[in-house]
Amino acid sequence: MNLDFSNDQKFLQDEAKKFFDKEGGLTNARKVMDNSLEGDKDLWKKIVELGWTGIRVPEAYEGLGLGHLELCVIAEELGRSLAPVPFSSSVYFFTEAIIKFGSEEIKSDLLPKLVSGEAIGTYGIAEDMHPATESNLTVSVTSEKINGIKIAVPDAGMASHMIVVVKSSTGSDLRLVDLSDASVTVTQQKNIDTSRAFFQVEFKDTPSKLIGEINQGWTYIQHLLDQAAVLFAFEQVGGSQASLDMAKAYSMERFAFGRQIGSYQAIKHKLADMYIAVTLAKSNCYYGAWALSSESAELPLAAATAE
Repeated sequence: MNLDFSNDQKFLQDEAKKFFDKEGGLTNARKVMDNSLEGDKDLWKKIVELGWTGIRVPEAYEGLGLGHLELCVIAEELGRSLAPVPFSSSVYFFTEAIIKFGSEEIKSDLLPKLVSGEAIGTYGIAEDMHPATESNLTVSVTSEKINGIKIAVPDAGMASHMIVVVKSSTGSDLRLVDLSDASVTVTQQKNIDTSRAFFQVEFKDTPSKLIGEINQGWTYIQHLLDQAAVLFAFEQVGGSQASLDMAKAYSMERFAFGRQIGSYQAIKHKLADMYIAVTLAKSNCYYGAWALSSESAELPLAAATAE
């Protein structure tokens, strides 16, 4: 098991860090929060131009054809800058669903559009204020038409398409929906973290397409969630490292009783505790990255550990 990234992957991460620093870092998230925006569309456009939306997309569909490790290093920098863009919804989840479970027709249609930014994806799982399970799904499909409401759908205001797990007559399916259809109603919901926008999406006889095989919807969702958990963990590590860096910098700048507060033992101990916690979290993330990139059967365990 190799617990380090290659030189090319480290270079990609360094370039990503420089990009977000140049584009304003945390000021982008503050702009979205202060103005109650759905996301930073200008920043998203620049990310698309860099080709990051096509990292996992095979070259046959106009992508870069790279692996999950490249996504991991990008995810860490997204978290470090708290980038308010639909990268996780569209790339970690939606694009992965199309790559892994979509038909050739759907891949040929959507993957190039996801790479170019013409299409943005999201996903819908939750339906009520309780953990979603296959047995309590209420959004249903009949004759290819979906009815019901999904809540806490990330980035649906910017998304053009959505992957939905639904109840079928014999189990659960994964369905693809075009959010521009007149039968779909998207409503923004209140959220504690205003750096990200979440939405309620209502379907009324909405046309849909099956993704993958019938009755495999919940199995697919669990696999996609395990994958996304590792990538979200890298985002959290990036954010934690940024917090540690800012705390350290402040401790060196702020003076109390004629001394830098960082020279006091109580502050040193807190910074040391933060450093240890971040280092341990990175170790767990590296285990998750290995399981993700190698398609290991340990992925569910690695995802739980990384979280």
